Amino acid sequence: MSDDELDDPEFVPTRERFWRIGLTDERFKHHRIAVAELDGRLVGIAQSASPTDDDATWSQQLNVLYVLAFAHGTGAGLGLLDAVLSESEGAALWVADPNPRAQAFYRKHGFVPDDSSKEEYGIREIRMVREQMES
Repeated sequence: MSDDELDDPEFVPTRERFWRIGLTDERFKHHRIAVAELDGRLVGIAQSASPTDDDATWSQQLNVLYVLAFAHGTGAGLGLLDAVLSESEGAALWVADPNPRAQAFYRKHGFVPDDSSKEEYGIREIRMVREQMES
């Protein structure tokens, strides 16, 4: 997102409405949403839902996983990932490229790039997928 979008006085109220609807509207009850706390402070959020890609062969898609920089390396990211995605089902996500730290995190947890890319909000993204893991 551009600085202009982030500086817009309507940005925070718009995001608050987005999350309020996502958390309370019956249409989104199948979405999985989790937050991470560290010492009583909110440090991360994750959200997954059914896939939206036309060529999806997986049953879940990670739409959001953010952890504040000071909480990197604490296990918050993995906790969020595990909370919103089931290892028994295939999954996919879109990640900014380049974003070596995030891509390394997803690789470590079984995701691999599938050669799909797109540009959204002026940011290049690549798709990473994880096959259903055996129990």
